[in-house]
Formats: sequence, structure tokens, C-alpha cells
Amino acid sequence: MGKEKKSKKAKETMSHKKWVVFIILWTILLGGTISLLSDLLLKDAGVLVAFVILILIITFGVVLDTIGTAVTAANETPFHSMAAKKVPGAKLAVKLVRNADKVSNFCNDVIGDICGIVSGSAGGLITAKVAYSFSIGDVSFEKALLSAAMGALVAAGTVGGKAMGKNIAIKYSNDIVFKVAQVVNMIKKEG
Repeated sequence: MGKEKKSKKAKETMSHKKWVVFIILWTILLGGTISLLSDLLLKDAGVLVAFVILILIITFGVVLDTIGTAVTAANETPFHSMAAKKVPGAKLAVKLVRNADKVSNFCNDVIGDICGIVSGSAGGLITAKVAYSFSIGDVSFEKALLSAAMGALVAAGTVGGKAMGKNIAIKYSNDIVFKVAQVVNMIKKEG
């Protein structure tokens, strides 16, 4: 009996180590890709378009954070009866809830944190564009004030959005998980 417990624990430890390596590699790939895309999109964009892109980046991070929180709060039981009735997406919903630690790590930490970092960079690029548009010099109180205001807006949008998303995720966790499972299921069928 003791050997079985040790063997199971060793397998769990190995599985966790593989997950950590996997998630680090995905973070490098996604972080670089999202950062490159946002830089390319923002480079020649006007201030208004850059703001829209910034809002989209923040919104994407908030939505994924909401999904990650919903998965950790969801109850697996209703999805079992739905899966027994062959409801599309129910089996995937069970998998999402059973792997809540990994799903939330990916959604909240990987995507959420990448979006936070990229939105900060985007805010910096927007600050530079606005400063250039109004001929604000590199070393000036106005530029420092503009930079601080942009940082505060990005932080407030991110933190406020995530706070709202967490509240929604906890209240409607099963609905959110089921909807995500249906969308992923539909994408898998079409792909």
C-alpha cells in the first residue's frame, strides 16, 4: 500500500514538472508572438487606433482571467449528467473542471499576465505618440505626467476589469465553463 502511494506521488511530481516546462515554453512563444503583433500593429497606427488595440488587449486578458476563475469555481457534477445525455461540449467541460489548476494557470497567469505586460508596453507607445503629436519634449514634467496617467489608466482598466470578471466568474461559473467548452468543441469540429 505504501509503495502505491509513493509511485502515485512520483507520477504526480513528474507530471507537474512536465507541466511547468510546457507552460514556460508556451509563455515564451505566446508572449513573444503577442508582443510582436501588438508592436507591429501599433507602430504605424494613429493614437485612436492604438487606444482601440490597447482596449482589445486588456479585454482579452480580462476575458481569459474570467474563464480561468470560472473553471476553478465550477462544479463538475452537472456536466456528468449532460455528458450522459450526449450534450455537445459536456465532456470537455468535465475535462476543463478536472484540470482547473492547469486551465486557470494558462488563462489567468500565462495569457492574463502576458496581456498585462503587453498592455503596459502599448500604453508606453501611445504615450510616445501623444507626446510627439503635442511636441512634448523627452525630458519634461508634461511627459512624465502623461506617462503616469497612461500607466494609471492601463492598471485601472486591467485591475477593474479582472475584479468585475472574477465576480461574474464566481456567480456564473458553470455557465461560463459550459459555453467555453461548446465554443472549443465547435472549433475542434470545424478544424
